[in-house]
Amino acid sequence: MTEPNFTELGVAEPLRRALEAEGYARPTPIQAQAIPLLLEGRDLLGIAQTGTGKTAAFALPILQRLAAGREPAGPRSASALVLAPTRELALQISESFRTYGRHTGLRQAAVYGGVGYEKQIQALARGVDVLIACPGRLLDLLEQRKLRLDRTPILVLDEADQMLDMGFIRSVRKIISAMPGRRQTMLFSATMPESVAGLAAEILREPARVQVSPSAIMVDQVEQRVFFVGAQEKRALLSRLLKEPEMGRVLVFTRTKHGANRVTGHLADDGIAAEALHGNKSQGARQRALDMFRAGRLRVLVATDVASRGIDITDVTHVINFELPNVPEIYVHRVGRTARAGASGIALSFCDPQEQAFLRDIERLTKRPLAVAGGQPSRAVPAAAPKARPQRPARGARPKARPHARPQAQAQAQDRPPAAAAPSSSRKRRFRSWRAAARRAG
Repeated sequence: MTEPNFTELGVAEPLRRALEAEGYARPTPIQAQAIPLLLEGRDLLGIAQTGTGKTAAFALPILQRLAAGREPAGPRSASALVLAPTRELALQISESFRTYGRHTGLRQAAVYGGVGYEKQIQALARGVDVLIACPGRLLDLLEQRKLRLDRTPILVLDEADQMLDMGFIRSVRKIISAMPGRRQTMLFSATMPESVAGLAAEILREPARVQVSPSAIMVDQVEQRVFFVGAQEKRALLSRLLKEPEMGRVLVFTRTKHGANRVTGHLADDGIAAEALHGNKSQGARQRALDMFRAGRLRVLVATDVASRGIDITDVTHVINFELPNVPEIYVHRVGRTARAGASGIALSFCDPQEQAFLRDIERLTKRPLAVAGGQPSRAVPAAAPKARPQRPARGARPKARPHARPQAQAQAQDRPPAAAAPSSSRKRRFRSWRAAARRAG
């Protein structure tokens, strides 16, 4: 059975023309599944990782519906709202809507924190067809009455798992409460923890469900290798690899923003130019680093997982996991930054003895062992190795960041190293017994 083309999926001619100009001949699996359902007006629950083409899966039906209806949004309102967890992802989605909708005449705007309000308020003043927004800034604009959503019939939540992990659940619920009850809603998430499943049950009406497995995204096109090294040996290994001639445009991942700064500093000491991309950087600094990386003026970008959401650069030749993620799905997100648009790519991972449990979880998820490029695994993995999946907040629970922190601050807080573990109950009992004995002796 042959795969359908965009015409057979029902995509209108102006949109197909834009797709052809970008070199998109055939839909990806999630596009083939989702587009017909969304054109019918169904609510949708989509489980898909980075690199699957999910942005086009929801952008094309939205553009087609709005272009056919041609009911312009009123002042300070929007016909469709797309929520994204980070500024980079919001900008990337905005660029995709602009690219696909170039022949439709539809207006769009993106609102996010880290920049001034004035230009965003001006863009919203006469109304927009598509609004792409980060929850924190959008809620501010709603509270300032610079925007209304009571006549917005289309809602998309993209990267919902990341949005909830960053502490945006209350903001998201407030935003949704400002929208009409009768609407078309789409929720996309890389994973489906209880918090996301609960939100989906709240906001979706008899949704269709589409899913693309992680292994299908990356196994065929990405060459994956692992180096077993000690934590103190990673710096020298990274510098040596980056000096090899076959290294083109390289994206290096760390678990924390402090780690990203540290790695960038070490590379500078070794004569390798690199920039860090994380939540403590200003929007201007982050955008400049991305622009330099895209233009080829910067060869190495060191990023955290949160800040990297929205990076869509077709010619990243190598992804290097300087630190393995403790959630295996994040590995899929990282590796998906290479092998874009049908190209091949290479993913290299550094694994120290404390990370071997993470590696096993990754190989279990992707259903393939990583080829060993150097070193040997430690024979005895420490018994106290961290759990592969951290506890996620329960539905409606308070985020782990400061109780009164704004969502943006909470988002940045997620990059901090974990706090030291609390004493075990057995240790507490021993301490109480010792204290009682000391009192009796005194």
